[in-house]
Amino acid sequence: MWQKIKPYVISILIALGVGGLSALLTRGNMDVYERIVQPPLAPPMWLFPVAWGILFVLMGISSAMVYEQRLYLPAQVSSALRIYALQLIVNFFWSIIFFNLQAYWFAFFWLVLLWVLILCMILKFRGIRPIAAYLQIPYLLWVTFAGYLTLAIAILN
Repeated sequence: MWQKIKPYVISILIALGVGGLSALLTRGNMDVYERIVQPPLAPPMWLFPVAWGILFVLMGISSAMVYEQRLYLPAQVSSALRIYALQLIVNFFWSIIFFNLQAYWFAFFWLVLLWVLILCMILKFRGIRPIAAYLQIPYLLWVTFAGYLTLAIAILN
């Protein structure tokens, strides 16, 4: 049983670890969100960790599904997981750019890069395990919404 769930547990912990470490590094500057001029539809601060927690779990499950196919499609899986890792790295730095540096325009363009990487990851995952790609769609939608928020914050502040 452990061998079957082990890739999922590890993948979820990696994704949550990336998000958790980024949150830890920005926790002293999270009050920035409350002090800046916010656009319409800006959600309350408490919603962000809830949404990101769910998204990181979905990312972990999805990447584990792809990883499981490594024996059958080694080159495709390797390529897809490289894109996955790259988008995790870009994701990690976004909150540091936004909250710690308060570089809102740079954060917006960084988010555009993240959005493109997520789309590439979804397309790669779809060719390996379609359900893994579908699990990433909420992430793409959330980052799209985050793009709206970041752009609006850059303009308003």
